[in-house]
Amino acid sequence: MNRAARFVTVFAITAMMLATAGCNKLRARDQLNKGVQAYRLGSYEQAIEHFKNAVSLDNDLKVAKMYLATAYAQQYVPGVDTPENLRNAAQAIEEYKNVLQSDPKNVTSLKGIAFLYMQQKKFNEAREYYKKALEADPNDPETYYSVGVIDWSQTYKDAADVKSKEGLRVEDELKGKGSQKICDQMKNSDGQIVDEGMKMLQTAIDKRQDYDDAMAYMNLLYRRKAADMTCEDAQARAEYVKTANDWSDKAMAARKKKADAAAKESRRSRQKNQRRYCAGTAKIEVNNSH
Repeated sequence: MNRAARFVTVFAITAMMLATAGCNKLRARDQLNKGVQAYRLGSYEQAIEHFKNAVSLDNDLKVAKMYLATAYAQQYVPGVDTPENLRNAAQAIEEYKNVLQSDPKNVTSLKGIAFLYMQQKKFNEAREYYKKALEADPNDPETYYSVGVIDWSQTYKDAADVKSKEGLRVEDELKGKGSQKICDQMKNSDGQIVDEGMKMLQTAIDKRQDYDDAMAYMNLLYRRKAADMTCEDAQARAEYVKTANDWSDKAMAARKKKADAAAKESRRSRQKNQRRYCAGTAKIEVNNSH
């Protein structure tokens, strides 16, 4: 085969490959659109098949990978430990991680993985991915809040486990010489976690001044510190309880302010609609009079 013939052959093969790739991209988009339609209808299993087809046709179609992960996540039910349910969570995490391979700072994927781990009470893994999300977007107050919630959840679970072995309730205060060993154990295991949680929640509040949920968890973390980590220091316990109460009051005040603002906006909207209705009615009456 002479050089010209070889060139023509190579050109034809290249053109055919490009045409095939172009067709695959179009087919992938079609599968994506069908998947989105099924997803919006709540037909998640059907949506998953379309998204999987889209990814197999075009592995660079990141939005299909994101939808695939989200569809798996939608099928996961927190607190249900059946193999099928846990498999949905694992598949969602795997698909989110596939997105991170080409886009390591994809915040939606990082937070999606963290949320699924948190719902499974895998607190260390959840904290790790939320902190990766903070590295990618350090200005999101909700991510700081999420780390604070994880820190409280872990310390609450630890307190419940440790105290139950001693015949105590989770809210029982560890005070007096008889509780010194358990108190020291809680301080050593969870003291830094409580401090981190407070720091994260304070940052969330700094970034969102009316963040009532973050204030509520600040209250809860101070109560953990008071009940589990002050031991025989009655003064410190009283100060932490007072601070907890202050945060509880702040949370309630912030919620009331939001509720009042929402009620005011609702009244304004109703009045506006009423004026429009009256204006429309008046216009109809004028037209009819002619």
